[in-house]
Amino acid sequence: MRTDVGNDNHDSAGAWAKKYHIASRAMIERILRPYDLGSTQWYVLYQLAHQGPTPQRDFLSLLQIEKPTLSEVVSALVRKELITQTPDSRDQRQRILTLTASGMALWNDLPDPISLILSIAFEGVDEATLDLVAKVLRAATERLNTHIPEGTET
Repeated sequence: MRTDVGNDNHDSAGAWAKKYHIASRAMIERILRPYDLGSTQWYVLYQLAHQGPTPQRDFLSLLQIEKPTLSEVVSALVRKELITQTPDSRDQRQRILTLTASGMALWNDLPDPISLILSIAFEGVDEATLDLVAKVLRAATERLNTHIPEGTET
């Protein structure tokens, strides 16, 4: 059995970005569990609380999730009476998501998991370092999102 697979990359920036992502997602889940919410449900509520009614299809790109996953999340939030799903007046095939009064009340009671994570994870780190980390990760993400590997052009 090979034990050195990827050994050279365990301490790379990419490996640490992945580890940070996993740790922060786990923390979000722990913070939201008492409120019977998952992280994707929280992000839907966040969007609706900050931007108001939003076409359901917009969440596919906002959250980078597939349609079946979004349907499950929306169904759960509707069932919990935290959001409503109504036909778009301009296109009856499309749905508009809106926060309900009980959804807004819950939103106002929720802790902000992102602020909590940032305050814990980056305590004592100066702004210049945080700016540099964000700049490096932003550039790396943009390069990966726009890179087309050889032989895969469509």
